[in-house]
Amino acid sequence: MTRKYFGTDGVRGRVGEFPITPEFVLKLGWAVGQVFAREGRGRVLIGKDTRISGYMFESALEAGLVAAGVDVRLLGPMPTPAIAYLTRTFKARAGIVISASHNPYYDNGIKFFSAEGSKLPDEIELAIEAAMDQPMSTVESAALGKVKRIDDAAGRYIEYCKSTFGTELSLDGLKIVLDCAHGATYHVAPSVFAELGADVVVMGAGPDGLNINAEVGSTHPGALCQRVVAEGADLGIAFDGDGDRVLFVDVNGELVDGDELLYIIAAEQRRRDGACAGVVGTLMSNLGLELALRELSIPFVRAKVGDRYVKELMTAQGYSLGGENSGHIICSDVSTTGDGIVAALQVLRAMRTQQASLASLRAPLSMLPQVMINVRTASAFDLADEVLQREVARVESELGDAGRVLLRASGTEPLIRVMVEGRDGQQVQSLCEQLAACVESRAQ
Repeated sequence: MTRKYFGTDGVRGRVGEFPITPEFVLKLGWAVGQVFAREGRGRVLIGKDTRISGYMFESALEAGLVAAGVDVRLLGPMPTPAIAYLTRTFKARAGIVISASHNPYYDNGIKFFSAEGSKLPDEIELAIEAAMDQPMSTVESAALGKVKRIDDAAGRYIEYCKSTFGTELSLDGLKIVLDCAHGATYHVAPSVFAELGADVVVMGAGPDGLNINAEVGSTHPGALCQRVVAEGADLGIAFDGDGDRVLFVDVNGELVDGDELLYIIAAEQRRRDGACAGVVGTLMSNLGLELALRELSIPFVRAKVGDRYVKELMTAQGYSLGGENSGHIICSDVSTTGDGIVAALQVLRAMRTQQASLASLRAPLSMLPQVMINVRTASAFDLADEVLQREVARVESELGDAGRVLLRASGTEPLIRVMVEGRDGQQVQSLCEQLAACVESRAQ
């Protein structure tokens, strides 16, 4: 069944434009309350990132839930994965995150976690959408929900993150620059790494409601690359606005992306446990990752782009590790969802247990040149077009076994994403341009 409001990760858009309006979010809170109140009173947790509109939407959600007779617990600014964790520990019916992740401050969104700390099942999302179409009503005053603020939420989450690192290990002697993207990790991430013994230099930790992800964080790592070199740090770690993505920077100021981090974690699992069941990437994961994992006899499968699809395929395959090159990494042996801080600690754990540098751990992985060109289309475009598919076959033949072609329609814009990767950068660039030109001509 087609969803009216929910995308792959809740509801997201520009503040003030439907559906990201106070009126819609009020009704959404009520609809969520209607669905979960069927199981009894229960409680729902609400957390948010640091963008200015979070105050408005927190109040709207709170009012809707209370009107439906559901108790609310407010967490304040917290990383998205923290809400997933706290939903489980507080035995809440659901957790709600007010965040637009890596988007600019003028966007916002509402996403949900189940009582188990994972994305809501399809049937619950559809039930919420069905409730949205019903007229809103308020329960009797005696049955209204109650609201409390959880004052120790940050401390609880900090201790949880530290517990995933290993009590026998420390970060003593390691100088780390942390970029918190002026986002939800600003008041928890520095404490996690400092309490584990690291010498922590913090940037991007002064949110003002308007500067989230602004030239900082995992979407804009340039400033961190420079800062690591300037500080003489061992490495840098960058989170996105809501803390579910992470990228690293090595001692030389070179960026280490999500594919490379996945490789490091998988290789450490294999070294520590004798095997790694397998890794889930996406259609955009670099072919170099697949080839490097093959050398370690670690199975690799690709999901559609989006952490929801990665998690679904991990469950289907029975794998505990998956992620995207953006740095959204799921380590399901220690967390139910993508968690930037937890993933970072898994990488640091590999460094500490092997007494190895970040550069040496990533060295066996050779990333292949990858070029992507976005082709704007005026209307729906059939990727099965016969002429286009002949051109794809030609390009694939020219690349041979050491290359890959991907055509994908954007889920948010009228774009066809044309991606080509292979061993020869010049060849990859030329072939991608040829294929993009074919798409453009067929899309007229």
